[in-house]
Amino acid sequence: MDLVGDKWTLLIIRDLAAGPRRFVELQRVLPGISTEQLRSRLNRMVADGLLTRQRYREVPPRVDYELTERSRELIPVLGALARWGYDWTWSAPRPGEDVNVGAIFRLAPGLLEPPASLEGTVELIVEAEGDSPERQYLVTLGDGRAEVSEVGGEQPEATVRGTVAAWVRALGPEGSSDALAVSGRDALAGAVLDGFARARTRGGAVAAA
Repeated sequence: MDLVGDKWTLLIIRDLAAGPRRFVELQRVLPGISTEQLRSRLNRMVADGLLTRQRYREVPPRVDYELTERSRELIPVLGALARWGYDWTWSAPRPGEDVNVGAIFRLAPGLLEPPASLEGTVELIVEAEGDSPERQYLVTLGDGRAEVSEVGGEQPEATVRGTVAAWVRALGPEGSSDALAVSGRDALAGAVLDGFARARTRGGAVAAA
């Protein structure tokens, strides 16, 4: 708990699960953290061996932060916390609330348990709305595992697209994917969507048993 028990450490690990990010990118996906809080927490995580810091000789200067193997082993823990959140704390979005659907997608490695025989890459797209740009997430299945990336990767074999509201309906207790548009390999896209659904309902099924 000394290493990961503060308010921000696990959220930073979650938001680096899809690949390295710059300081300003972490600020964008972590609303509520001050510049000094983020700088201090990143420095501490580097010192604790949870992150690496890569400096590039560019103008303006660029610094990327990336997970170490030590922190990647916490992804299943984050997945378990997400399942607990699905079962006990999920509620309908409040008026004007900024819903971060990407926070769920980044936890794909800790939430999804695909069969070992299933392989392929699915692109999950959150459509642009207002000032929010379109966001793409690549979920790659293989060897019984799931990996996620926001920085590119293999050409997707299936694409699932929707608005934030459509994704909230699909990922929440309602579990309706009717408002999502699916193209490409339906079976592969369905496996990813079903994987999130199983993560959402597993706790309830256990409790019912």
